[in-house]
Amino acid sequence: MKYSILWFLALVFLINQPISAHEIRPAYLEITEKSANQFDVLWKQPSNGTLALHLVPKLSNGLLDAKPQRETSANSFLVRRWENLNASKDSFDGAEIKIEGLENTITDALINVSFLNGQQIQEVLKPGQNSFEIHLTGTGKLPVFAYTKLGIEHILTGYDHLSFVLGLLLLVNNRWKLLKTITAFTVAHSITLALAALGFVDIKPAIVEALVALSIVFVAVEVVRYYQGVHGLTVKYPWLIAFVFGLLHGFAFAGSLAEIGLPPTNIPGALLLFNIGVEIGQLIFVVAVLIIHILIKRTIRSLPSWSHYRLGASG
Repeated sequence: MKYSILWFLALVFLINQPISAHEIRPAYLEITEKSANQFDVLWKQPSNGTLALHLVPKLSNGLLDAKPQRETSANSFLVRRWENLNASKDSFDGAEIKIEGLENTITDALINVSFLNGQQIQEVLKPGQNSFEIHLTGTGKLPVFAYTKLGIEHILTGYDHLSFVLGLLLLVNNRWKLLKTITAFTVAHSITLALAALGFVDIKPAIVEALVALSIVFVAVEVVRYYQGVHGLTVKYPWLIAFVFGLLHGFAFAGSLAEIGLPPTNIPGALLLFNIGVEIGQLIFVVAVLIIHILIKRTIRSLPSWSHYRLGASG
């Protein structure tokens, strides 16, 4: 019963979570100067079927006053597009971008404005601050904390990924082996996340989701067999299993990052920051599980001897 109580609590936690693993999805506004004084605009916001939050992007220079030419709904996002809009670059200096309705939500909005000369302005709007003023001087840096925060939130709300990591924690008792196992998982999903996000590899989301589910089933079976006294592949070669399935989980991370949106001229930077956030979130989860395990062990040791007998008999 070394880990049985921890495993039971983890199962209760996971069972009581929503089925959807990635519900923290920001809106995304991309304004791109395609040719001199000609702009294309992409607006993506989270939706649930035909239901969408009342979020409307506004730009005080009048760029978005016209109705979008195209509107589609796919992958739990509502997408609107404007094409060949006329505006001078100078009209952006001092203009205000506002996301109407953002103050009534709990989501963020990523803003990316790209000009023909390569200048890029990026910002993150939040419910408490749903607008900002564009200044064409002294801007253009990637919002470091924005993509890092998205990575942290993604892994901590990604119950499929956390379930797999939890399985590894339940199967690897040696601290040195655990370090190598988690490192192998990190290296693997970092590789495929980069390959997929940069466009070198493309796998259909349905296939990725099925394979990620398979990885969770595999490690769950390994856990059950372990408590039956059978040491499977994960117990014998934990780093290898973590690396192989980590490659699959990296594709899933890439799919979620694609849904969020990447700044077209700074994909490597955003990718790095997002991946750093994922690793921070994963570390938080691992440390939290280990702390809970230590607390449970100490609590059991402090119980009267007769309760130890009853717990042992019931486990």
